[in-house]
Amino acid sequence: MTDEFLKFAAPAINQTTIDEVVDCLKSGWLATGPRVKRFEEALEKYFESPHVLALTSGTAALYLTLKSFGLKPGDEVITTPMTFIASLNTIVHAGAKPVLVDVDLKTRNIDVTKIESTITPNTKAILPVHFAGIPVDLDPLYAIAKKYNLRVLEDSAHAIGSHYKGKIIGSFGDTQAFSFHPNKVMTTGEGGCISTRDDKLAQEVKIQRFHGIDREAFNRHEKGGSQDYDVIQPGYKYNMLDLQAAIGIHQLEELESFIAKRQLLVDRYNEKLAGWPELTLPQLPNYDCRVSWYLYAPLINTEIANMDRNTFMEHMKEHNIGTGYHHHAAHLYTYYQQTYGYKRGQFPNAEIISDRIVSLPLFATMTLNDQDRVIAAMKKTFKR
Repeated sequence: MTDEFLKFAAPAINQTTIDEVVDCLKSGWLATGPRVKRFEEALEKYFESPHVLALTSGTAALYLTLKSFGLKPGDEVITTPMTFIASLNTIVHAGAKPVLVDVDLKTRNIDVTKIESTITPNTKAILPVHFAGIPVDLDPLYAIAKKYNLRVLEDSAHAIGSHYKGKIIGSFGDTQAFSFHPNKVMTTGEGGCISTRDDKLAQEVKIQRFHGIDREAFNRHEKGGSQDYDVIQPGYKYNMLDLQAAIGIHQLEELESFIAKRQLLVDRYNEKLAGWPELTLPQLPNYDCRVSWYLYAPLINTEIANMDRNTFMEHMKEHNIGTGYHHHAAHLYTYYQQTYGYKRGQFPNAEIISDRIVSLPLFATMTLNDQDRVIAAMKKTFKR
């Protein structure tokens, strides 16, 4: 074993990917170009989706989709407090109010049974988050959306490769936003995409992601291209680079092996940590699903462990083991308390999770020896 610091996450980059990036650099085409198109087509095939649009981040994917919903001041979007803050920030930037619903303590996902009572005449959309890659219970959620004529944007930043009742997330439903951050199951360095079955929304995002230009503009400098184009609305600069897509093309090819390795490590964590009273281990829902396992995040049972989550993380650092915190409950952030009046006590399940959750190291290049180091450090920390 080594004493080198073990990060809680790391990307898996093979030589084929490195060669593709080098070829991209040598080609002189670094911005949006043929590799982005190739990556989008590969994602469309993977998701069996008519429209996949590559973007600079998962946050951009959330924002442009919400903008395309045509939200106005006073509109409301229902979401979860147990998420990275981008889920709420993009709702605010799109002009609406985030309305929160507490989560299920078992899955950490939005409690679908509590959504309907939160709907008002101002509700325009639901934004569920597939926490850690565990799919939200989508059948009853979409039934509610259909009943009240609501849009659904699935924040799938954690969930590429996850399945719900035999169907891959991104292949059905309204619209999904994915993230390719380096800590995620697959990466493009930074980056993201949307998958949608909505032709109109896809066209809107195409226009919005590159300055509001009315056509695909990446080849306008080529011999057969045209420098003449129109701007039909004030758009943004959210187009993915070919340099990013060069990574993503080969990450997607390896995605199934990444998920298989993560599942192996999760199974081993579950086996080795079973029965530890200091921990509440992640649990699966009752419905059929496959989890891509972006995170393996138990809860620290603070009274039994005789320490809080932050103390545990500090002790693990002392043993050269990195851990993560996913996530601080969104309604406890100053902006959302001061702006929308949220306060501690409103969403007790989210608060229990937020106060106790810790992400253990989990990534495709992690070895069994690495995992043994994590477990050994946990034994020392808990004095087992």
